[in-house]
Amino acid sequence: MAPLTREIDPNGPTPTLRRSISDVRVDLAPRREWQGGHMTDARNLFAALDVFDGHWQPHRVASLNDEDVKVVKVLGEFVWHSHPETDELFLVLAGELTIDLREDGVERAVVLGPHDLFVVPRGVEHRPRAAVETSAVLVERRGTVNTGDAGGDLTSPLRELPDA
Repeated sequence: MAPLTREIDPNGPTPTLRRSISDVRVDLAPRREWQGGHMTDARNLFAALDVFDGHWQPHRVASLNDEDVKVVKVLGEFVWHSHPETDELFLVLAGELTIDLREDGVERAVVLGPHDLFVVPRGVEHRPRAAVETSAVLVERRGTVNTGDAGGDLTSPLRELPDA
């Protein structure tokens, strides 16, 4: 990989760092349709999200070690819950997700935009919510129920994406 070089933008005082154009790979191919199949196949997350419409219904796209990687669409407010035995990772792909947290009697909110991630530590009570439809990736221990210890109408069985 070529070393970073310093360039001065003639229209502004701020120097920018740039790599050689030979190090930049641009994929101009259109997004592929969901291919499904084996867990060793490449998965396009946006194509996976195009396969289903429901909110708060995570779909598994991959598994590694003892973890499931899921995609989900969210809109509105979820239930307060915790996962006493496992952490939960949220990575926002599109939209905006707020995760309300309650810990040691203190409430706070974490706001995530596209490409932001946050890990809710095991045992911390939390409530995801989204004012606009938001797409996210979840990474959580295999077998984790989406509503954790709360249960209720929003409890979703593990869903697999259909094969194309």
